[in-house]
Amino acid sequence: MNHWIIAPVVLPALLAPLLVLLARNDLRAQRLLSGAGTVGFAVLAGVLLVQASAGGIGVYRLGDWPAPFGIVLVADRLATLMLGLSAALALAVLAHVIGTGWDARGRHFHALFQFQLMGLAGAFLTGDAFNLFVFFEVMLIASYGLMIHGGGRARLRAGVQYVVMNLAGSVLFLFALGTIYAVTGTLNMADLAVKAAAVPASEAGLLRVGAVLLLLVFAIKAALVPLQFWLPATYASAPGPVAALFAILTKVGVYAILRMFTLGFGVDGPAGDIGGALLLPAAGVTLLLGMIGVMGARDLGQMAAFAVIGSVGTLMLGVAMFTPAATGAALFYLIHSTLAAGAMFLVADLVRGQRGGLRLVPGPRMANHGLLAALFFAVAIGVAGMPPLPGFLGKLLILDAARAEPAVWAIWAAILVGSLLAVAGLARAGAALFWATSDAAVPEPSQPLALAGIAGLLAALVALTAAAGPVSGWLNAAAAALYAPAPYIAAVLGGGAP
Repeated sequence: MNHWIIAPVVLPALLAPLLVLLARNDLRAQRLLSGAGTVGFAVLAGVLLVQASAGGIGVYRLGDWPAPFGIVLVADRLATLMLGLSAALALAVLAHVIGTGWDARGRHFHALFQFQLMGLAGAFLTGDAFNLFVFFEVMLIASYGLMIHGGGRARLRAGVQYVVMNLAGSVLFLFALGTIYAVTGTLNMADLAVKAAAVPASEAGLLRVGAVLLLLVFAIKAALVPLQFWLPATYASAPGPVAALFAILTKVGVYAILRMFTLGFGVDGPAGDIGGALLLPAAGVTLLLGMIGVMGARDLGQMAAFAVIGSVGTLMLGVAMFTPAATGAALFYLIHSTLAAGAMFLVADLVRGQRGGLRLVPGPRMANHGLLAALFFAVAIGVAGMPPLPGFLGKLLILDAARAEPAVWAIWAAILVGSLLAVAGLARAGAALFWATSDAAVPEPSQPLALAGIAGLLAALVALTAAAGPVSGWLNAAAAALYAPAPYIAAVLGGGAP
């Protein structure tokens, strides 16, 4: 077995309680331990990503119990891609947290941060649908603690709404898993792929019910219309660096949809056609609703939150086609949108620190005004998906993949109109924040470590643009593997070596 696979789950799981027990009264020690742990998490993610790039599928069987009877973790290209993306975002967020002192505004920030990384790693690496539910709950608990970090009535109110909505999703998740298990007798994803294809016609309807329930759960996590209403208040009210980390949480829902509907149910299985039929119209409406929100937002936090909704809509347009080419394009856009959204929330937090708020109204000139304006301009280009940053290439790839779809003109119209709305909304925000300023200056300087976190995310976007060809080829291979799951199934069930 490849023991590296479980390390990204175990490392933060062990570090979090140590932070509480040994360093709860020493912020400097917390920062040191959390920083070292996050760097270690990133190194482990990189190791697994390199191993998966060779084409192998790593399998770790807890207790050496064979699947489907035991718990398995699986590291293929898609899982390690999401793990690496989480690590990159976590490093930038942690730099911002330490640079701005956000971790000093409440208790146990770093322990909750590590638990969040544990939940993300487990959700991406698990090969079992029930353990996906378990890691969803770990993420929910940690994310609630992070969201209300620092206190405040608005933050607590949004946090309660966030928890209630996600707990409702958890109940649906259990109902879905029970239904699927009743039909197939398994929740291991690889075993489910085999069992679902052999479900008799008399029980196919019940399997489809379970698939629809799962789709609803993942739509809540991904903030798809009509289940997106929890996200704007939650992300706008959360601390800036926490909202930046939350940029990966919606992608967990997208990942789960891809994993379950290409592997678990199979695109040609009795429940495989449900995903595309329901997701495509929902994705188009999500995209337009999000970008209309960007146009109408009254503060930068709301604007960034609605931009996340719009980016999820664009991403799901690619996913909902359920073809290798469209999925490869969607994965390219997924990387870009996660990094760009994280950078936008971090910029918004710096603006909040200098202006005392995020209202899009003229205000005093900020310290390092030109630098902040340049960062906002670069991030806005990324969020809008305009050249030269890779969001433009991601949208082009999705548009190209849509040419074979019956709804091609609707997909093209949604993406193009959404892009226009995003450009107009972000230009309005930039003019209000950085152009129409008074002569009075804010004396507080910008924090260099926080600026380095934003610069790191922008550098990653530039690197993605420069390496678009090789990265796109790698992602296309990852997408092709999703639609030809025989090696995955053999590695998990056949006991084959990675």
